[in-house]
Amino acid sequence: MDFPFIVNCMIRIRLCLSILLLPIAILSQGLLINTAGRYTTTLNGNWNYIVDPYETGYYSFHSEVYDQTNPGSPSAFYNDYQPKDKAELVEYDFNKSPTLKVPGDWNTQKENLFYYEGTIWLKKSFDYNLTNNKRVFIYFGAVNYKAEVYLNGKKLGTHEGGFTPFNFEISSIVKAKGNYLVVKVDNKRFKEAVPTSNTDWWNYGGITRDVLLIEEPAVFIQDYSIQLKKDNQSVIAGYIQLNNPDKNEKIIISIPELKIEKEIEASTDGKASFEIEVKNSISYWSPEFPKLYSIYIKSGYQTLKDEIGFRTIETKGPDILLNGKSIFLRGICLHEEFKGRRANGDKDALALLTWVKELGCNYIRLAHYPHNEHMIRMADKMGLMVWEEIPVYWSIDFNNKTTYNNAKNQLTELITRDKNRACVIIWSLANETPLSEARNSFLLNLINHSKSLDTTRLLSAALLTRSENGVGLIEDQLGKFMDIISFNQYRGWYGGDLKTAPDAKWATSYDKPVVVSEFGGDAKQGLHGPKEERWNEEYQEYLFEQNLKMIERIPNIRGISPWILTDFRSPRRVLPGIQDGFNRKGLVSDKGVKKKAFFIVQSFYKKIKSQYN
Repeated sequence: MDFPFIVNCMIRIRLCLSILLLPIAILSQGLLINTAGRYTTTLNGNWNYIVDPYETGYYSFHSEVYDQTNPGSPSAFYNDYQPKDKAELVEYDFNKSPTLKVPGDWNTQKENLFYYEGTIWLKKSFDYNLTNNKRVFIYFGAVNYKAEVYLNGKKLGTHEGGFTPFNFEISSIVKAKGNYLVVKVDNKRFKEAVPTSNTDWWNYGGITRDVLLIEEPAVFIQDYSIQLKKDNQSVIAGYIQLNNPDKNEKIIISIPELKIEKEIEASTDGKASFEIEVKNSISYWSPEFPKLYSIYIKSGYQTLKDEIGFRTIETKGPDILLNGKSIFLRGICLHEEFKGRRANGDKDALALLTWVKELGCNYIRLAHYPHNEHMIRMADKMGLMVWEEIPVYWSIDFNNKTTYNNAKNQLTELITRDKNRACVIIWSLANETPLSEARNSFLLNLINHSKSLDTTRLLSAALLTRSENGVGLIEDQLGKFMDIISFNQYRGWYGGDLKTAPDAKWATSYDKPVVVSEFGGDAKQGLHGPKEERWNEEYQEYLFEQNLKMIERIPNIRGISPWILTDFRSPRRVLPGIQDGFNRKGLVSDKGVKKKAFFIVQSFYKKIKSQYN
């Protein structure tokens, strides 16, 4: 037996033993919802960071992963190792490293990181006195794209997906003084990811949403669903999920304004389902009257408060019915970006949604991934119906089981977080995915999974169409499983003539509501000229005039969401002097200035609103 073979075997044995001997990270048993109603301590602020394109702090020079083969290595960045004397070799130091603001993207905070895609390590030091008999969790609103999280040198776990929340329990690890939290953030794009390597938006890297410490009692309310029962406007139904009960527990659901005080019992698995017949008149949530009720969930250990609205959403033939009334979705698409950076917090949400309301919208499509919870909460308060989607976008690896599980997990985290928000009326499973049997199977499985988590909302996806004999055919076979038939079309920009657009013919075999989920074209704000010339505001204005005339004639049309509210960054868009790294299809520029097309849509929505009142 030769020597290299023996060495190789010894390395493999060492790797296996190291994995078996790793300390077990204490994870939460699921996502904690309604962080706003819990006892939290923020870890937002300045975090030290180290740029690590070669992942020196993660792999040894033999490419062994430190946290699997040598967890205590001084060279592993997550150990935040300090040399014992000046002779010891340590080639990193968080305390002497620069800082980034969290939440935030690194691209727009540091000029030299503008195009960076790769690994950056971020560290936050903190003290925390954990009360006796309490538990504490660390919660991340989102990290783009892959996060590996370590506390005091111990690995808590890994999360993949750049737009959904996750949490870990740290009760047995946290100390009163001198905690150090280290997160390895990697935003490299790759084929098997969700989204895949090719997108039309900026790949903002970093800890892009809030980081919180959440303190809970030993037995706590982890999750709940409180909504009107499907097909019954006078019954509130749902469930409460306790974490870690060792006996049956009494729970009280209180809605003082409706004079509801309902006691239920959770069994030892922590689950308690309920139905409450409402004797008093409910004020139903709507864009005109976005009523939210104060809800209290009380156990023997805590009281959790939430603000929840009640409404029904359904379809009947070609109609979308909100609280039994036919509506037209006057919408706009929106990226999670504000003035050329990743949007975050209530102020950004309010600024963006104020433009949406000024446009005359009653609905927004949040593209192409789950947005910040601040946006959903603000839409709930401001009366804007919401389409939410996961980034199953373009050419996902539909034959890859790992890719499917990733998409399924992101869908689960999205629905878990937002299922109690009245504003959310549509779960969308995909955008512009190419037709194939693998794609159909992938999306049908996601449809079934969505229904297993929530039956009270509508399902859709932005589908593709085809043309035959001059007729646009809306016939994607997945439409038979959707509540709303949605499709994107860019007549006058990616093909098709604008002059004849109003006379275009469309047909669908589905007796269901049709929504044009995207249409539009680029214009550089402030650039003016003849309407026949691309890129100026007059061309975009004319494009919207002609497309809106065409859309009014589409069979079963019940909504639109033009592309898009504001110009947004995209590395695909490189035309000098016009795009300069921005997709210019916004009705508002990246500087916040409205283009002429904004007022065309605004006028159209005034007309539509009068027709549906």
